[in-house]
Amino acid sequence: MAKVLAVNISEKKGVPKKGIPEGNFIEDFGLEGDAHAGKWHRQVSLLGVESVNKMKEMGAKGLCTGKFAENLTTEGINLWELPIGTKLRIGETIQEVTQIGKECHAGCAIRSLVGDCIMPREGIFTKVLTGGKVKAGDLIEIIE
Repeated sequence: MAKVLAVNISEKKGVPKKGIPEGNFIEDFGLEGDAHAGKWHRQVSLLGVESVNKMKEMGAKGLCTGKFAENLTTEGINLWELPIGTKLRIGETIQEVTQIGKECHAGCAIRSLVGDCIMPREGIFTKVLTGGKVKAGDLIEIIE
């Protein structure tokens, strides 16, 4: 069963995010108050704890949720295997997968901190189709 482990937010791009108890996700915008939110295709970023654990196994120290600048840290779903266009019910929201992975930008604080970044390979991005609240423990369901 797939679920949300953490909701994370930052006011600046390219830095690790801080965990918050609950996020308000706005339709066609993203996480309220987050630097990456806006009217574009990468409104929300998701990364699985399984990917974070791979980095830990490679010797990266001090990793926790939000360290890779993901809005939602997930568990129990191989995010990078979801086809673009997949719709997900996450908490009260419905989100659509718009991109798998991304180019890592130069000077990324995460890469500097841990020596590598898994987000470009295994992170995904979504657009918020239906807004609402998301908190740790909320289930993630693929909508057929």
